[in-house]
Amino acid sequence: MEKKKIYKTVEFRPDTRNVFFHITTFCNLKCKHCYINPKEHGDISLDIDTIKKWLSLFSPDKKFKENIDPLKSCNCIFLGGEPTLNPALPDAVKEAKNLGYTSITIDTNGYMFNDALNKINPADINYFSISIDGHLPEINDAIRGKGSFNKIIESVKLAHEKGFAVSSIFTVSQKNLHSLRFMPDFLNSLGIKRFFIQVIGLRGSARSFGDNLQVNIKDWLEIVPDVAQNASKKNIYVTYPKVYLDKNDKFQCAGIVAENFFIFPNGRVYTCPLCEDYSLHSYEIREDKLIEMPKICERELFTLDVPEGCVMNKLLHPQNIPYDNEGRVTSRIACCMLKEEIAPIIS
Repeated sequence: MEKKKIYKTVEFRPDTRNVFFHITTFCNLKCKHCYINPKEHGDISLDIDTIKKWLSLFSPDKKFKENIDPLKSCNCIFLGGEPTLNPALPDAVKEAKNLGYTSITIDTNGYMFNDALNKINPADINYFSISIDGHLPEINDAIRGKGSFNKIIESVKLAHEKGFAVSSIFTVSQKNLHSLRFMPDFLNSLGIKRFFIQVIGLRGSARSFGDNLQVNIKDWLEIVPDVAQNASKKNIYVTYPKVYLDKNDKFQCAGIVAENFFIFPNGRVYTCPLCEDYSLHSYEIREDKLIEMPKICERELFTLDVPEGCVMNKLLHPQNIPYDNEGRVTSRIACCMLKEEIAPIIS
């Protein structure tokens, strides 16, 4: 049968909630693009009792906005730091399952501490999503740390043997852009069928590298969509950020029309990841209660209408926005949560 590819921009859904839960800020690696900022996010791991209470604050039965349909999905993504460094992770997964979260993903660097592959039931999570930043050890390890490439390969194979589904995250920067074209074949050889391409963000430790890490608009548009198409030909489902809006695209801010919560161990809860280096968070968890922060926080900024598209990029990361010689925006920036998806189907 002929295989066809489906291209679509994923629309924001008010009936879907995504909970990005950082259960620790500790990590064994020091990746050059790490966005964790201990000053703003804390330097602790949460215990299981706290994790359970905080998970319940965002569970499917909680309503944060009026006049919305009942949630069709409530997705939980456990992150760190490195989440497997927190021994509470297996019990956290079970609790999320018990609370009715629709999908559960663990974003990991692949080291699988605390015997995670044996203590977590494959039936309880949708994916171990493993970060791989190059198709060769010398590329990946220059970004993520010496020996990490071989450890990733080992963990992917072992995870498959134990029945886990594995996806891959690749953060595109100037240090590995040349490797991206080789990733579809590489992932195919590992049996990975879901691929997330991310754009480097100037947050956390990456801020000190400035333009040395960022990919320009020309390279992004010439390379990333082609790589996504190539991956889809190998039956790999690809998701990557829209980044730049087409001329007739309408700008939408996920902070207004969607439910995304980024929870950190110090109790800060953001609804926009671009704000995470600043005390602009919309909520705080205090004494296991979700408290709405007073003005001015990220919430008020989302409503501003600017020619650049994303007001948070304009305010916090203006170097991402291209202008012509007369100071006019040449390509509007999309909300960082807006994604493109390419999925192969059989006709």
